[in-house]
Amino acid sequence: MAGFTRALFVALAPPFPKLRVLRFDGCRQGDQVEIELNTGLKRLSWTSLITDDGVRPDGTHFFIDEGQVLPPPLRYWRHQHRIEPGERGGSIIVDDLEYRTAFRWLDALLFPAMWAQFAWRQPIYRRWFN
Repeated sequence: MAGFTRALFVALAPPFPKLRVLRFDGCRQGDQVEIELNTGLKRLSWTSLITDDGVRPDGTHFFIDEGQVLPPPLRYWRHQHRIEPGERGGSIIVDDLEYRTAFRWLDALLFPAMWAQFAWRQPIYRRWFN
Protein backbone atom coordinates (compact mmCIF):
# COMPACT_ATOMS: atom_id res chain seq x y z
CA MET A 1 0.00 0.00 0.00
CA ALA A 2 2.86 2.38 0.74
CA GLY A 3 3.74 2.35 -2.97
CA PHE A 4 0.37 3.79 -4.03
CA THR A 5 1.64 7.35 -4.20
CA ARG A 6 1.04 10.42 -6.34
CA ALA A 7 4.09 9.43 -8.42
CA LEU A 8 2.59 5.99 -9.14
CA PHE A 9 -0.77 7.57 -9.94
CA VAL A 10 0.92 9.80 -12.54
CA ALA A 11 2.96 6.88 -13.92
CA LEU A 12 -0.24 4.84 -14.44
CA ALA A 13 -1.89 7.53 -16.59
CA PRO A 14 -2.40 6.50 -20.21
CA PRO A 15 -0.92 8.74 -22.92
CA PHE A 16 -4.35 10.14 -23.84
CA PRO A 17 -6.04 12.15 -22.57
CA LYS A 18 -3.27 14.10 -20.87
CA LEU A 19 -3.71 14.06 -17.12
CA ARG A 20 -2.83 16.81 -14.66
CA VAL A 21 -3.07 16.08 -10.94
CA LEU A 22 -4.58 18.98 -9.06
CA ARG A 23 -4.88 17.22 -5.70
CA PHE A 24 -3.76 13.84 -4.37
CA ASP A 25 -4.36 13.32 -0.65
CA GLY A 26 -3.58 9.59 -0.66
CA CYS A 27 -5.44 6.29 -0.60
CA ARG A 28 -7.10 6.32 2.81
CA GLN A 29 -10.78 6.82 3.60
CA GLY A 30 -11.65 10.50 3.31
CA ASP A 31 -8.77 11.32 0.95
CA GLN A 32 -9.59 13.09 -2.27
CA VAL A 33 -8.06 13.00 -5.74
CA GLU A 34 -8.72 15.74 -8.28
CA ILE A 35 -7.48 15.60 -11.85
CA GLU A 36 -7.91 17.50 -15.06
CA LEU A 37 -8.07 15.61 -18.35
CA ASN A 38 -6.96 17.53 -21.42
CA THR A 39 -8.45 16.09 -24.61
CA GLY A 40 -6.85 18.76 -26.78
CA LEU A 41 -10.29 20.26 -27.39
CA LYS A 42 -11.55 20.52 -23.85
CA ARG A 43 -10.35 20.22 -20.26
CA LEU A 44 -12.46 17.92 -18.11
CA SER A 45 -12.59 17.74 -14.30
CA TRP A 46 -12.62 14.50 -12.33
CA THR A 47 -12.83 14.27 -8.55
CA SER A 48 -12.83 11.00 -6.64
CA LEU A 49 -13.25 10.38 -2.94
CA ILE A 50 -11.65 7.42 -1.18
CA THR A 51 -14.71 5.95 0.52
CA ASP A 52 -13.15 2.92 2.19
CA ASP A 53 -9.78 1.26 2.83
CA GLY A 54 -8.41 -1.49 4.99
CA VAL A 55 -7.12 -5.03 5.27
CA ARG A 56 -9.31 -8.11 4.95
CA PRO A 57 -8.81 -11.25 7.07
CA ASP A 58 -7.06 -13.00 4.14
CA GLY A 59 -4.41 -10.25 4.07
CA THR A 60 -5.87 -8.39 1.08
CA HIS A 61 -5.27 -4.65 1.30
CA PHE A 62 -7.79 -2.45 -0.48
CA PHE A 63 -9.08 1.02 -1.08
CA ILE A 64 -12.12 2.23 -3.00
CA ASP A 65 -12.42 5.44 -4.94
CA GLU A 66 -15.82 6.74 -6.01
CA GLY A 67 -16.37 9.49 -8.54
CA GLN A 68 -17.83 12.71 -7.18
CA VAL A 69 -17.33 14.91 -10.25
CA LEU A 70 -17.03 12.93 -13.48
CA PRO A 71 -16.30 13.85 -17.07
CA PRO A 72 -19.00 13.15 -19.61
CA PRO A 73 -20.30 10.66 -20.50
CA LEU A 74 -19.63 9.00 -17.12
CA ARG A 75 -22.34 9.21 -14.47
CA TYR A 76 -21.09 6.63 -11.97
CA TRP A 77 -17.59 5.41 -11.05
CA ARG A 78 -16.52 2.98 -8.34
CA HIS A 79 -13.01 1.56 -8.47
CA GLN A 80 -11.86 -0.98 -5.91
CA HIS A 81 -8.09 -1.43 -5.77
CA ARG A 82 -7.05 -4.71 -4.19
CA ILE A 83 -3.56 -5.94 -3.34
CA GLU A 84 -4.04 -9.65 -2.75
CA PRO A 85 -1.42 -12.03 -1.31
CA GLY A 86 0.14 -14.13 -4.08
CA GLU A 87 0.16 -17.93 -3.82
CA ARG A 88 3.99 -18.05 -3.89
CA GLY A 89 4.65 -14.80 -2.09
CA GLY A 90 4.45 -11.39 -3.60
CA SER A 91 1.17 -9.68 -4.38
CA ILE A 92 -1.47 -9.52 -7.07
CA ILE A 93 -2.93 -6.12 -7.90
CA VAL A 94 -6.57 -6.17 -8.96
CA ASP A 95 -8.47 -3.20 -10.40
CA ASP A 96 -12.19 -3.93 -9.93
CA LEU A 97 -14.16 -1.30 -11.79
CA GLU A 98 -17.82 -0.32 -12.04
CA TYR A 99 -18.89 2.55 -14.27
CA ARG A 100 -22.08 3.77 -15.88
CA THR A 101 -23.18 6.33 -18.40
CA ALA A 102 -26.77 7.31 -19.20
CA PHE A 103 -27.09 4.40 -21.63
CA ARG A 104 -26.30 0.69 -21.39
CA TRP A 105 -25.26 0.61 -25.04
CA LEU A 106 -22.71 3.36 -24.32
CA ASP A 107 -21.44 1.45 -21.28
CA ALA A 108 -20.80 -1.51 -23.59
CA LEU A 109 -19.24 0.70 -26.25
CA LEU A 110 -16.81 2.16 -23.68
CA PHE A 111 -15.78 -1.26 -22.35
CA PRO A 112 -12.84 -1.81 -24.75
CA ALA A 113 -11.38 1.60 -23.88
CA MET A 114 -11.81 0.96 -20.15
CA TRP A 115 -10.24 -2.49 -20.48
CA ALA A 116 -7.29 -1.05 -22.42
CA GLN A 117 -6.76 1.71 -19.86
CA PHE A 118 -6.39 -0.80 -17.04
CA ALA A 119 -4.44 -3.36 -19.10
CA TRP A 120 -1.97 -0.49 -19.69
CA ARG A 121 -1.27 -0.48 -15.95
CA GLN A 122 -0.05 -4.07 -15.58
CA PRO A 123 3.54 -3.66 -16.87
CA ILE A 124 3.81 -0.35 -15.00
CA TYR A 125 2.82 -2.08 -11.75
CA ARG A 126 5.41 -4.83 -12.42
CA ARG A 127 8.23 -2.31 -13.00
CA TRP A 128 7.14 -0.10 -10.09
CA PHE A 129 6.96 -2.86 -7.50
CA ASN A 130 9.81 -5.12 -8.69
